[in-house]
Amino acid sequence: MPSIVPSYIYVLFACVVVGTIIIAACGLATLNIKTDADQQQLSNLSEYVAAQSNQLVLQATRDNASSTVYLNLPANIGNQKYWIQIESDSSKAWVTAGFGSIQADSNRRTYIPADVAASGVYTSYSGLAVLKCQTDGSNVNLTINGEN
Repeated sequence: MPSIVPSYIYVLFACVVVGTIIIAACGLATLNIKTDADQQQLSNLSEYVAAQSNQLVLQATRDNASSTVYLNLPANIGNQKYWIQIESDSSKAWVTAGFGSIQADSNRRTYIPADVAASGVYTSYSGLAVLKCQTDGSNVNLTINGEN
């Protein structure tokens, strides 16, 4: 009879180990799904800002006037703060976005199909997002920032 008790202990220990492995695997899978969903939402916000920028630029150049639009952006993505930056070089303009409060260089760019000079950073903790487009002659300037 004493040989049966250790086998029960070994089976119980094996069940605890296997259960722990299964719970950890499920937790990692859930975390990966949440991270992918957050990244997709950030990408969608970047595309939204690019689309609103393009619409604002078209309206401003058509009317030859300055325009301002308040963007409907969430305060957080998941539980994370985020930032959105618009930039340009001599040939194109783009929107980049990332998590946190530091604007790191992001290789994910959403291009704005317009010939504009773009600048500015919006952080999700800086209030309402404001997108401004100003025309002065043939130059079009696009900026984004936060307004409390």
